[in-house]
Amino acid sequence: MKAYLGALAAALVSLGTTALAQDGPRFKPLSVGELNDAQRKVYEEIAGGPRGGVRGPFNALLRSPQLTDRVQRMGEYIRFNSSLPPRLNEFAILITARHWSSQYEWYAHHPLALKAGLAPGVASDLAQRRRPAAMQDDEAAVYDFCTELNERKFVSDATYKAVLERFGERGVVDLIGVSGYYTLVSMVLNVDRHPAPENLLK
Repeated sequence: MKAYLGALAAALVSLGTTALAQDGPRFKPLSVGELNDAQRKVYEEIAGGPRGGVRGPFNALLRSPQLTDRVQRMGEYIRFNSSLPPRLNEFAILITARHWSSQYEWYAHHPLALKAGLAPGVASDLAQRRRPAAMQDDEAAVYDFCTELNERKFVSDATYKAVLERFGERGVVDLIGVSGYYTLVSMVLNVDRHPAPENLLK
């Protein structure tokens, strides 16, 4: 565990800090007692769902409960019901976290990616902004698709075909969905200046 935390801390440092993260979050943590009826309804749905808690972007998002409701439902599908295998879904999340330098997103999903079978070296290379050297063929297809989409705002025919042949049209759309959803999550976290736990950054 100590070695893992050290590796995670190194990855977070290489990820870079979000702007002014050292000044603390912008959105004051909300207690359950402060929530209005609309906020409490969404809070309870999130807490009672497969996430098992209300963390990450949801403290900020709860300022707009109708948006939060729609966001959390989309996220629940993408996180727990995507047609993509968990290893590749989590890899796509890490690619998005790396693109946005979202430390909290990396902190939350790095262990999930490793548990799902992503090789530690692949994640480490990604954290260093290197094309991972030892990707499996399906990982390379996901990496190329997500990287092109994030950086070039479109994907080439060859990159599209590689994902289509492996995962079908539903897989293509689910991969777009995971990239888009976690872009929104990263935007919320970065605007909030929501860092990873401080004890992992030392």
